[in-house]
Amino acid sequence: MLAACLRVCWTDLSTDPWPGVAVPAAAVLACYRTLTGRPDDATRSWAVGALRRLNDTAWITITSGPDVAARGGRARLGDLSKAYVQLGPRCAAWPADSHAQLRELMRRMPAPPPAEGSELEQVPMPVPVSGYRQDGPPDLDDLLSPFDERRRAELVAAFMVVEHVAEPVHEARFAALRDPALRRTLADMLARRGRTLIQRRDTWISGYRDGVPSDDSRLSEGERAVLTLVLIHSVAIPRSEGLLSEDTWLSPYPVPVEELRKRTLLPIGELDTALRTLRHAGLLTQIKGADEVSGGYVPGPQFHRLTQAARARLQEELILAAGPQTPLAIAIRSRRTATTRGSE
Repeated sequence: MLAACLRVCWTDLSTDPWPGVAVPAAAVLACYRTLTGRPDDATRSWAVGALRRLNDTAWITITSGPDVAARGGRARLGDLSKAYVQLGPRCAAWPADSHAQLRELMRRMPAPPPAEGSELEQVPMPVPVSGYRQDGPPDLDDLLSPFDERRRAELVAAFMVVEHVAEPVHEARFAALRDPALRRTLADMLARRGRTLIQRRDTWISGYRDGVPSDDSRLSEGERAVLTLVLIHSVAIPRSEGLLSEDTWLSPYPVPVEELRKRTLLPIGELDTALRTLRHAGLLTQIKGADEVSGGYVPGPQFHRLTQAARARLQEELILAAGPQTPLAIAIRSRRTATTRGSE
């Protein structure tokens, strides 16, 4: 499905793939049917689901048609006459040296056929419904206005990549990450959204600024419990055994599902639902193995977005959860109580 989106939206192969142009969703589905050799609608429901998943993970952006956007509405993906598809910001993270291979792949792919019931003229529409424009989000115009068109494009590209990419991106790939002056402006753009730039060696990603609460209230108590179990068994315990030396909450030591089932009181159905929710949110990653013993779950890519202060707070919370009566936990509670009294 991503190949079909790229084939239809990347019309000028002399330029970079992203942002491309917006085309009717029906055109993407028609191209998909050609690529898979299934001219019927037997796989249509799966294909629409794939479009939704690509949209949720920022590989593509589902926008409203011009008539719906003019009324301030949003198109439902099932209404193919009004839904449009555009390449998402994660496509901007493709390294430049891969573009030649992508171009060759696009040339070898068959031309997309006309989509039934849909006009196929390509609509230059780099403005998703979310409000991003090629020259920048509207509330950031004052930060972008001092720069020329090329610099604005570099800043917007870096802004969208660090916000949507799963793994930290190397600074060599984006001028706005290499140049200190542009990087300061990028940091100001992120600060407007309560975000901050996080550096790890020569790579960058965005995260919540310290003091700005993240929207973690969407997690249920059971989902938080499962996430805590994974962090304890895949990070905290290996670190206490000297297996993890870096200051990170990522780990190569997966927790088997069977171990999670033994350590939680959640019914198996609720556990599976919690694992699926946490995986879709990027908080967990499933590692496949030959069996359940060798495979399991580790912290997901969202943990790249923790600041140093947030990592320290998370470590304290796990100490309080795993050993509430230990001397270290008592010292943490005492320090927090003293800090609270001092602030009053």
